[in-house]
Amino acid sequence: MNVAIDVSVTPEVSGGIASALRSLVSALGALSDGPEEYTIVVGTREQLDWLSPLGPNQRCVMRPSSRKHRILRPVLPAVRRLQNWLGSPRHWPEVPLSDGFFESLGCDVIHFPTQTFTLCALPSVYNPHDLQHLHYPQFFNASELAWRETVYRAGCHFAQTVIVNSQWVKEDITRQYAVPPTKVQVIPEAPSTQSDPLPSTDDIARFMAKYRLQDGFALYPSVSWPHKNHLRLLDALAYLRDRRGLRVPLVCTGAPDSQFFPRIESRIADLFLTDQVRFLGFVPQPDLRTVYRCARLLVLPTLFEANSLPIFEAWLEGTPVACSNVTALPEQVMDAALLFDPFDHEAIANAVSQLFTDDQLRDRMRERGHSRLKDFDWARTAKAYRAVYRRCAGQQLSEEDCSLLAWDWMREPGRSLEVVG
Repeated sequence: MNVAIDVSVTPEVSGGIASALRSLVSALGALSDGPEEYTIVVGTREQLDWLSPLGPNQRCVMRPSSRKHRILRPVLPAVRRLQNWLGSPRHWPEVPLSDGFFESLGCDVIHFPTQTFTLCALPSVYNPHDLQHLHYPQFFNASELAWRETVYRAGCHFAQTVIVNSQWVKEDITRQYAVPPTKVQVIPEAPSTQSDPLPSTDDIARFMAKYRLQDGFALYPSVSWPHKNHLRLLDALAYLRDRRGLRVPLVCTGAPDSQFFPRIESRIADLFLTDQVRFLGFVPQPDLRTVYRCARLLVLPTLFEANSLPIFEAWLEGTPVACSNVTALPEQVMDAALLFDPFDHEAIANAVSQLFTDDQLRDRMRERGHSRLKDFDWARTAKAYRAVYRRCAGQQLSEEDCSLLAWDWMREPGRSLEVVG
């Protein structure tokens, strides 16, 4: 069986979706106990370099670009800015139809893991990730809303299997789009940094010097999209400084969103937090484990999350976590994080203050995070995806495949791992 995986992300701007995809491709490439082969479809040489090295069971093909896109590529950024300024879409978007390229690859199944979807003749697997646009339409312009509603809805209805990371998102999709629950498969993720080398003492010293950081900072790794709630986090820091005399340094990583980041910069200036808050921008993969190790705590005030890779990554490095009590996060963390209301800056401040000042609490959260992380592993996640591919291709499933597809280990971590080897 040959599976096509369509890569349609830009690592620097796509946040956790890009990190998760890279980890999945790597984990599938490491599976050696099956005959499956994988065709990785990329649009640029940069995407291929980012995914390399591929496994012995994987090959890469370049997606052909249309003549229209080749001609328009130099002016596309200006066109998108004009569309955003106009607000409403001039034409309602259509579901992309295959031009025969995907069918020509000789694959048995195609996987669309990055929210884009193309209607084609192959059995398909689709990851919509979440339906944030239906809960927070104010964070999207009319063109983005129209595209998401058109493509997400079509993908969820026409794909053979829809894969999500948590039961919360599964229930949301089945309710919002009337998709049969049996069609939606929950497969949890794991730390995207799991396969990266452990940073040495010298690596940590070089990192701290490179970014001119000092010990004892709170970390928030996230692209600065509106729903990530940076503004209330800044309000919380100012509250701690002004009301309690507690100065908590904050380091933020992730690409700055061009539309919303100026509001964040303005809030930092208005609150006189310039000397307390650092935005490092996109941190390259070799530095990710290091930044978590250097942090005193992870704070995640997001308003909407299908599943948080930074929480997994923080647990891996022994970094205690404080996070929002919304959507799928309580399901993910169980008792391994300090939960707070992300709409209340005082609640955020209280959680940050507790973790920042209480050594014993940090130790407890660190131990619980270490225990909870044992429930997640990319090798198991890759095997579950492979089982979905096999089922979509009409192949007979092994006992291990059936066990993985019947097991939501996000909510049921206590089941014996011996069942899946």
